[in-house]
Amino acid sequence: MRVLLTNDDGIEAEGLNALRRSLARSTDLDLRVVAPDGNRSAVARAITTRRPLRVEAVELDDGSTGYAVDGNPVDCVRLAQLGLIDRWRPELVVAGINHGPNLGDDITYSGTVAAALEGIVAGIPSIAVSQLPSECEPDAVSPAEFDFGISAELTRRLVAEMGQIPLPSATFLNVNVPSAVPRGFAVARLGKRHYREALELVGGDRRGGRYLQTLSSAVTEIELQQTDSDMAAVAEGWISLTPVHFDLTYEPGLQPLAKHDFDHLLADLVR
Repeated sequence: MRVLLTNDDGIEAEGLNALRRSLARSTDLDLRVVAPDGNRSAVARAITTRRPLRVEAVELDDGSTGYAVDGNPVDCVRLAQLGLIDRWRPELVVAGINHGPNLGDDITYSGTVAAALEGIVAGIPSIAVSQLPSECEPDAVSPAEFDFGISAELTRRLVAEMGQIPLPSATFLNVNVPSAVPRGFAVARLGKRHYREALELVGGDRRGGRYLQTLSSAVTEIELQQTDSDMAAVAEGWISLTPVHFDLTYEPGLQPLAKHDFDHLLADLVR
């Protein structure tokens, strides 16, 4: 199976390389790495359209070749799918291991999750994997605070079983691994997270412009009342598995909108 490995923390990130080393142990995988040349966390589904993308072949620590892209995670998936590597197209996209969780509403910001989304947009099965830090704070993201051993081996085993996992088409698997030894698996829905946020003036310029910074403290609470959420699962020490699809249509809203009279808005505009 041809597997594309990418992330949003950059091609030198320990999470990606721990996973690469683990996947490389599976001799039936044709593994290729295409990842950003630096950290692109929280860029979501941003793509590069107004300039050429620079791609550099780099030697990884096992002597294999990876491709560093001066763009975003979605750019990396698109390049691989469009033929960056001669005569090679991915059959599976694996994004991660992300340095920190991708849970609940936060997945809409994540470049790691965006790479998996791009995979299913292109019709390629995908997995996004994230590891919680040893200190469960959103700002604790230095590699020294992560142990990727379990999450890397777990992902290798998930990849080996992709053909048996009952995941609907156009749906990717979002995986979050707790910092402690996991109790097992919990299939969970996306939850809600609350932050304390503030806007701080940090400077100005001679033209009257202001420099503003949004400050976000640690998560104040997890909606544990949502006992089936990914956030509740991880907080209780489980590995959360969430099927995610791209269709954002609110189906129950279609029929009421279709019955509403919008035609009168065009009455004096269209003859």
